[in-house]
Amino acid sequence: MNRLLKHREIFLFLAILLVLVLVTARFPRFAQPGNLLTIFNDTSILMMLALGQMAVILTRSIDLSMASNLALTGMVVAMTNAAFPGIPIPLLIAGCVVVGAALGAFNGILVWKLDIPPIVVTLGTLTIFRGLVFVISGGAWVNAAQMSPDFIGLQRAVLLGLPLLSWFAIVVAALFWVLMTRTPLGRALYAVGVNPTASVYTGIDVGKTKFYAFVIAGAVAGLCGYLWISRYVIASVEVAGGYELTIIAACVIGGVSIAGGIGSVAGVLLGAIFLGVINNALPVINISPFWQMAISGTAILLAVVLNARGERRRGRVILKTAEGV
Repeated sequence: MNRLLKHREIFLFLAILLVLVLVTARFPRFAQPGNLLTIFNDTSILMMLALGQMAVILTRSIDLSMASNLALTGMVVAMTNAAFPGIPIPLLIAGCVVVGAALGAFNGILVWKLDIPPIVVTLGTLTIFRGLVFVISGGAWVNAAQMSPDFIGLQRAVLLGLPLLSWFAIVVAALFWVLMTRTPLGRALYAVGVNPTASVYTGIDVGKTKFYAFVIAGAVAGLCGYLWISRYVIASVEVAGGYELTIIAACVIGGVSIAGGIGSVAGVLLGAIFLGVINNALPVINISPFWQMAISGTAILLAVVLNARGERRRGRVILKTAEGV
């Protein structure tokens, strides 16, 4: 069991399989390939947001404003499309990424230059961004009738049997894997989380690294702003309300340590998929929404306990090694 807990990805994969087996035993259609692909597609936006959040949490920070960033960029792109339907969709998507990255950079500057705790900064910008959605829209909604067919239809197009929304998630996951495992910035994100003081002595600028993490998270939130609005075909102040906790939950369940320095792309993806399977399975077996929240919360607490136990074991190994020197 201890060896299993050391490999969170294996543990999560088995947990997902267990849920699928239990639900399929009662409702055989639940595990059909078409339904599983639908669950994956439904979870795609959460996967991308959780990967962006992982970059921040690795540096011992947190971004509570990602959902508000998504809502703001989504409203901006929806209003732009409604006013200028002739603008190419790729250009609108690029604009979303830029706006989202700029909002993330605002968070990063406050954390880096003013040394304000990230939770305080992003709790404030969460409210600011959400308020700006109301200000620029005047409290009005942008609905499907005001959006162009291309704006709505792009991520619904199918390529090799998968909707483009799923391909967006796959491409973003691949880019994050390269970033985290093959680039100096990825190594710096882990190093800052493991030991910020030692990172300074290796030439890593801790503040700048955190800044880049917030920019990455913001850019992902901006991209998801377009994907969310075009999927659900409505832009309003309430978009993604409270989704911050779901994003963080996917990270924690996926093995990302709130203390920083620990986490993997595969783990985060499985954490998001686990939540997606749970959220799709519970209504099928007639579990009330209140129990759904309770079960999700229990899964988060269990993940935190497992993370803490794993970190204590690693700490004891380090101390034993030091004593033997």
